[in-house]
Amino acid sequence: MRSTSLQRGFTLIELIMVIVILGVVGGMVAVFMRGPIDAYFASARRAALTDVADTAVRRISRDLRTSLPNSLLIKSAQCLQFIPTKTGGRYRTADTTLNDDTSLDFGRADTSFNMLSRNSALPPNQQIVVNDVIAVYNLGIAGANAYLGNNTTVVRAAPTESASPPPSETTIPITGKQFPLASGTNRFHVIPAGEPVVAYVCANSALYRRAYSGDSNCGGTGAPGFLREAILARNVSDCSFETTGPDLQRNALVNINLQITDMGETVSLQQTVNVNNTP
Repeated sequence: MRSTSLQRGFTLIELIMVIVILGVVGGMVAVFMRGPIDAYFASARRAALTDVADTAVRRISRDLRTSLPNSLLIKSAQCLQFIPTKTGGRYRTADTTLNDDTSLDFGRADTSFNMLSRNSALPPNQQIVVNDVIAVYNLGIAGANAYLGNNTTVVRAAPTESASPPPSETTIPITGKQFPLASGTNRFHVIPAGEPVVAYVCANSALYRRAYSGDSNCGGTGAPGFLREAILARNVSDCSFETTGPDLQRNALVNINLQITDMGETVSLQQTVNVNNTP
């Protein structure tokens, strides 16, 4: 048998030397690796901030492009308000047969009219339903202001389609209303019942999308007319909305400025949106 006197282990000094050497080597490796690792996390953070800001700005742009013409209001530099629409169409201007009430009559309080298309052919989220609001020729001025209800009325019953009048048309029952002005292109817009007014508001370092039952003061929970809100972005360090009125060569413009900051990193986005002013 082998003598146990020839078996040896590590001494405490040798073990300490190994630990010290490994510590030195590990520290050197960490110094070289720290830069690329920090750069990776910084790039990921910037990408996340950019994605949040870009998504928020795109959502605002999409809503503005489908807003009711001449409904855009800048309540403050941090609050942009408008009336959303879900769809639109053209109304019949003359009865199919005499006095069959298929046209939209501007000489009296009309209770129904025909849309020159089929409601059922629209995507489900764009179909006209009970309690939606019909707006005709919104100019945003006295006598033709959707916020005041001058040129709007409510869909009182479900739209119907039949073989007579033409099956390509839809009869829309409305609460009796004499609209003040006819549209030059015979168009009407449909405001969703659940979101009569929408505002984008920057407050408390966040960007909110808020829905109201009417003209708002941009307040949150508990404010007059407040319905609900959703947060589009957090860590908002700066936010502002500006408008430039229309002229003979272009529609109105909305300038959106949004800054989001996280751990010392700031992403700034600016977007200009063309807003349709043709009622």
